Amino acid sequence: MKLKHILYAAAATVMLSFQSCTLEEDTSGLSTPDDFFRKFSECQSVVNSCYIPIKNFYNYTYMIATECVTDTAYCPSGTLDARLDISPAVPRHGSTVWTQCYIGVQRCNFAVNGIERAYKSGVLTEEQYIQLLCEAKTLRAFFYYTLTCFFGDVPFYFDDVTDNEVLNRIQVLPRMDANETRKTVIEDLQSIAPLATQTRTYDNEGNRLGASAAYMLIAKMALWNAYKDKNAEPTYWTDVALEALQSIEAIYGSLASYDYEENILFRNKNTPESIMEIQHTYTQGGLVYTSNVACICQPYPRSANSAIYDGVEVPELGDQSTVWSAMRPNVYFSQGLQSKLGKDKRAQINMAWGYGDKTFNSTNSRPWCGPKFWCPNMQASSDGNNYKVFRYADVILMMSECYFIKGEYETAVRYLDMTRTRAGLDPYTYRTPVRLEEEIRNERARELFGEFQRKFDLVRWGIWYDSVTANSDYAYLQLNTSQSLIKPCHEYYPIPDTEVTYSKYNLDNDEYKKYGL
Repeated sequence: MKLKHILYAAAATVMLSFQSCTLEEDTSGLSTPDDFFRKFSECQSVVNSCYIPIKNFYNYTYMIATECVTDTAYCPSGTLDARLDISPAVPRHGSTVWTQCYIGVQRCNFAVNGIERAYKSGVLTEEQYIQLLCEAKTLRAFFYYTLTCFFGDVPFYFDDVTDNEVLNRIQVLPRMDANETRKTVIEDLQSIAPLATQTRTYDNEGNRLGASAAYMLIAKMALWNAYKDKNAEPTYWTDVALEALQSIEAIYGSLASYDYEENILFRNKNTPESIMEIQHTYTQGGLVYTSNVACICQPYPRSANSAIYDGVEVPELGDQSTVWSAMRPNVYFSQGLQSKLGKDKRAQINMAWGYGDKTFNSTNSRPWCGPKFWCPNMQASSDGNNYKVFRYADVILMMSECYFIKGEYETAVRYLDMTRTRAGLDPYTYRTPVRLEEEIRNERARELFGEFQRKFDLVRWGIWYDSVTANSDYAYLQLNTSQSLIKPCHEYYPIPDTEVTYSKYNLDNDEYKKYGL
């Protein structure tokens, strides 16, 4: 894992001032790692540092890796993740995700152990202890959730690295079965989530992660295991997911009370429906926490020194933004799943065929990404939007999926209709289980378009390769083209070769070897 370098770098940067969720913090008392947990503000500063790695990989390349190599979108980009020109020797964004997630795991392990020591020594009240412990464990779960979605089986540890003996043991850990990793992380969250304040993220001070995000991760990982863990009882993992989802439902209430457009636009930060967002701020001449997703999600190209994008003036985008070769909804999505001529009001937010009464020059067959992703008056490539990671609508659709798996089709349709009717679609008419399953999957595509999830859904369903090769508009992702690079092994990213070497070859990329990569 190149773990020694990761751990030392993480320890060095824990002391940096970090503004997570716009919180102020007192770092004046921090000196050495042994002194990080002397008071509540110091404990909170350590937890704040656990957010940093997420920002370091949630960028335009992560959007490409999770949304643009799927059945709904593609990106004709020079960034080679977009065409799956990926191998263990050249892992592309996989190297960043691996490094940042394991930095995150290390920081969270450090935080969890330190918070527990601080509580035992009387530094924290019980309320402070539960709040911080839930937050740190939720962040740790998020890193393991990302690792298992992105790489499959990965090394797992909860140890706080306090000496070389622990470090040397962790450095040579092999892949652990992802089902077991998820099971362990789920149990860890189940031990703390019910004790935390049962509130929406929106209601937490500074939108800090808490019980609702913990329940969301329990449900996400349990649904993965519902498809992947062949040794479990048929509905065991579905029931685990449902219990967590019902806890969120009790907190968030009726989906109909959340306005779609208000809650979905990336520019609208920390909205009531959100369960987790990537936090960004941008102030000219001031502190900068930005990324660049909007650079591939706005109409392309922009005419020099103007607000003209692909031949049409778009005043809200301004004349200073940098736009790159853009992510595009494909024909399967834009003319099938969510046609501009249909009733679905999400189509006008997910996609842009034109602006006002003018049509863009290059949207004869497929549109650009829509205002959901645009960053008004973006300066260069500094996208200050927040990125939606988990929303309540996702909970509702997962409940529909769980009830479908359990064979409770009437209830599955009832939850499915909650997102459909909010979007202006007619209630779904049940015909057969096969058609209902397809509609639940299609509705996830419509509702959660561009929210860093589509590839993960396709992989957990076991249909990624077939669905992409059947529906992509991009030659690199199609079969039987001279440019085709897609292989079944690409459902997961490879572990970087350098990490395999550092592990003394306890790690492997056997699936990639099958295809000569």
